[in-house]
Formats: sequence, structure tokens, C-alpha cells
Amino acid sequence: MPSPTLPAPLRGVSKQLNRTITQALGLTEAVTLRRTDPASVDTPLTAGPVLVIGQGGDADAVAHQLHDWHLDVRRNLAAPTQQRWGAVVVVLTDLEAPGEEAERVLALGATLRELARSARVVTLSRAVGDGDSPATAAARAGVSGLVRSLGKELRQGATANGIELAGEVAVTDPAALGTLRFLLSARSAFVDGQLLPVTGPGRAPQDWTRPLVGTVVVVTGAARGIGAETVRVLARDGAHVLGVDVPAAGEALAQVMNEVGGVALQLDITSPDAGERLLERVARGPFNGRLDVLVHNAGILRDKLLANMRPEQWEPVIAVNLAAQVAVTTAVAQAYPGLVQVSLASTSGIAGNRGQTNYGFSKAGVIGATQAWAAVLADGGGRANAVAPGFIETEMTASIPTMQREISRRVSSLGQGGKPVDVAEAVAFLASPQAGGINGAVLRVCGQNLVGR
Repeated sequence: MPSPTLPAPLRGVSKQLNRTITQALGLTEAVTLRRTDPASVDTPLTAGPVLVIGQGGDADAVAHQLHDWHLDVRRNLAAPTQQRWGAVVVVLTDLEAPGEEAERVLALGATLRELARSARVVTLSRAVGDGDSPATAAARAGVSGLVRSLGKELRQGATANGIELAGEVAVTDPAALGTLRFLLSARSAFVDGQLLPVTGPGRAPQDWTRPLVGTVVVVTGAARGIGAETVRVLARDGAHVLGVDVPAAGEALAQVMNEVGGVALQLDITSPDAGERLLERVARGPFNGRLDVLVHNAGILRDKLLANMRPEQWEPVIAVNLAAQVAVTTAVAQAYPGLVQVSLASTSGIAGNRGQTNYGFSKAGVIGATQAWAAVLADGGGRANAVAPGFIETEMTASIPTMQREISRRVSSLGQGGKPVDVAEAVAFLASPQAGGINGAVLRVCGQNLVGR
């Protein structure tokens, strides 16, 4: 039953009370985030001009690429301006000892009061390598603490994220540029406090705005929520989508797939022959035996404290969320060794959550399976990554008790819950060719919620 509407004076009192509580607890006041439209590729890349901080060849190359993307790019301003920056990119790829970062980091600090709403701060740095000296390792590792801490300081929907390049990856490689483009864009609205590792060159798409043209993608759990939005975003980016869901969701599944011109398959992914039936459907009709990407989205909740847990709450969660993923990928990867897989994990599988021992087990298992599949699929030219949503406003999270749900919304650095489109955009990015240099990674879409790492 919906809550009754408060009279206007009481709504004002309630709003002021919420603001007072937010300030007293040090929480972020929610603002409307800059997001993409799943039906359009025309959203501008950034919310305003981009400032590139850094000297040398890598900083020059980054600035040149941003110019090529038709952005208004400025370099290393000496004094504060009245400019509202859509993004600030800090190039730290040359760090070899603590202290070398100071000038650039403090220059970044001088811009923070000049950020536009939903601005982006992105660092480019090197990952710690096996042969690094202690001084170099210290400087490079320090960037992660900078990014995560800054994400908690920013306001007005701004985010801070970083890209960690492996030793041989150049800032001009497609995977580095593709990750930068994703983190600068409205597609990363609910990604905050993240460092994405890029370990290979990737491949540039023919069209940066529709990078999945010609690609065949299977999405499980496609009838509603995150799955349905993922279908829409993938189709917007050019993919031909086969949506899978249980027969009970057949009507909703058909509606979503008709909307994007895709194909629906009613299938219980926990059935022993699910993988074989999926392959049979791919072999027929418009797909002609082609399959490029498998998105494991299907999942269920059966929350209960472990002391009260029964088999009927534990076993279905493990079967749907984890065992089915392993079984289906095992079948599909044998036929398509170059498969790209994106699996839905959860921050509950990273940090745990009260009343979700079953769900946490399943989602931590998804991360473990993803990292194992990453090595297996890499041998055939494929890859596997996971997306770990935090609190996302869906039918599933609507079942969470009211107080717990409100707290989950408010404790993120962005002061709100995410939307299904936020997860869908992350999935689409990891499915794209420019993410080819990312393998075995977990991309959190949680607004830098206090749960997770």
C-alpha cells in the first residue's frame, strides 16, 4: 500500500529534517546524476571542458586523443578560473617515488571547487609490477588511496576513478582509451572510487558510440530489471540480442525482445541441458551459429539469517546464481573458446551483508569463477569479467526492509541508489572490443557504497 501524500507544509518540514540528518551524519545529499538514455547514443561525452594535468609524452597523447573526440581540452592551468570543468584527467604514469605526485595532485585539488555537476576525475597510472623497487611500488600503490578517498570528498554527482595500466600497455592503446572514455562519460554515472586494471591493448571499435555492431550477445534473466535494461543498452550499442528467462516470465521476455528486435528463449538455466539448448537456439535463425558474448544476469534472493536458513532458501540461490553460470559457460565455452563473458556479481559477495549468507556465497563464487574463466578463455582469445552492483533500485531490492533499504541508498558517496541502466552500461562496456585489455576484473557499480572495497 503506498504511503499517503503529506500536505505541502509537512513535506517542507520532512525535506528540511532529511537535510539536517544528512549533514549531521556526514552523508552526501543526493542530486540527479547525469546518465545516458538507453534509446540514444547522442549524450555528450562530458559535462563540460576537460583539464589534463601532467607533463610529458603520455599527457600529450591523452590530450591529443581527447581533442580527437571533439572535446574542449585545456592543459595545466596555473591559477584557478571561473570555468566549470566537465572532467579532470591526471596523468601519473611516470611515478617512480613518493613525492613525485605532489604537484599534480595539489593542482587537481585546486580545481575541485570548479567542477560541474556530475563531473569526472580520472587518474591514469601504472600498476605495481613484480620488478618494481619499494619506492616505485609505494608511489604507484598510493594512487589507489588517493582515488578512493577523493571519491568520498566529491559532491554534486561528481566521481573519482582511476585506470591502472600494466607495464607494457600504452596510454594510446584502445583498452586504455576505451576505459578512459567510459569513465569520462555518463555511462559511468554510478561508478565511483574504482581503479580498473588494464593488462592488454584491446581493440578499437569502428564506431565508439556503437561498439557492438554485428555482435551476438546472450543475456540471461532478460525479462525485467537489470536484465531488461542490459538488453536495451546492448541493442542501442549495435548488438543482436538473444534474451533468456524462465517460462513463467515468457510474456515479459517477449515484450522486451520485441522492443529491441531481438530473440526470446524461454529456458530454465538450472536445467541440466540448459547449455545445450542455448547452443541449439544460437545455431538456428538469425544468429547462424554465431555467439560473441554471454552475459550471466539471472539471479534470485532468498534472504534469511543463517540461524533460520533452510534448504529451500539456500539451495535455489546457489543453483541459479552460481552453479547454473558454471554449467552453462562450460558448455558454451567448448563451442566458442573465444567467448567474452560478463557475469553479475554483487558487493555482497565482496564485503558480505547481514541476512545474505546464501547470496554472498553465490556472488563471491561468481567472482572466483570469473577469475578462473579469465585464464581459460584467454587461451582462445576470449575474456571474463564481472560487474558487482551495490544498491540498485529494482523489484528485487524493493523487498528489502524499509529502514535497511533507505540506509543502503544513503551511505554511498553519491547519496543514493543506482538504477538498472547503470549496471547495464558497465556490462556493455566490458562486452565491447575496447575492453579487450580487461580480463578477470570486478567492476563495482555501487556509487562507492561503504560496503565493498
